[in-house]
Amino acid sequence: MWTKETENPQGVIVIVHGAGEHHGRYEWLIKKWLTEGYNVVIGDLPGQGTSTRRRGHIDSFDQYIETIEKWVERAAEFDLPVHLIGHSMGGLAVIRSLMEKKLPVSTVILSSPSVGLESPPPKGLEVASVVLNKVVPGLRLNSHLEPGIATRNEEIKARDMEDNLLVRKVSVRWYRELVKAMKIAVEHPDKFPDLPLLVMQGGADAIVDKDIVLKWFNRLAITDKSYKEWDGLYHEVFNEPEREEVFYMAKEFINVREHLNLNK
Repeated sequence: MWTKETENPQGVIVIVHGAGEHHGRYEWLIKKWLTEGYNVVIGDLPGQGTSTRRRGHIDSFDQYIETIEKWVERAAEFDLPVHLIGHSMGGLAVIRSLMEKKLPVSTVILSSPSVGLESPPPKGLEVASVVLNKVVPGLRLNSHLEPGIATRNEEIKARDMEDNLLVRKVSVRWYRELVKAMKIAVEHPDKFPDLPLLVMQGGADAIVDKDIVLKWFNRLAITDKSYKEWDGLYHEVFNEPEREEVFYMAKEFINVREHLNLNK
């Protein structure tokens, strides 16, 4: 876990990265929040990035939930509003964390949350994964995500080609835990807490099924929720060439809620 501080902060941003990546890919986003007057808490999820646990493997999705809880607790130590941002699988982990834990969070922002896959494995492989999960849960297989599928940003794509911290193989157990977590999130939207929520979805996302994301969003019975589909943007909306616009929407979402809270 890393804590980045700025002068006279008005809040704290907790960033949860997606599958296979790590906190280092969020350098631009971290700097943007610091410039806008927010401290940032960020880390590498178990089995990802610099984590010492087995790369690409978890025993249970609860490991992600427990990790996020610790990051939020660290952010809460500043005694400032805490804003939780989750991308892709990190977005799913944020959803599941908020369903299971009562976290001191003021707002939630999800970018292309992984509540459904655009191209799930063939049925035969899906069935095989259930069996393998019982016999060899640590068996790691190639994720089969094509290079460049997540963003149109050429600078990011070039960096990713040289990034040894990216996880390109995941275990059978990791995949089964992902599937279970998605199923729980989609089937129990009533367990999501009544917190201000912004979902920003890439319109040309080839990783997450945007239709499932929208259906999940529409079923949420919460007071304050906003949905934005960014036409033509790939999966990583905070890395796309239009990321300044994406960031501005996220910043304004938080700023408006903070203003409303101050005037209550």
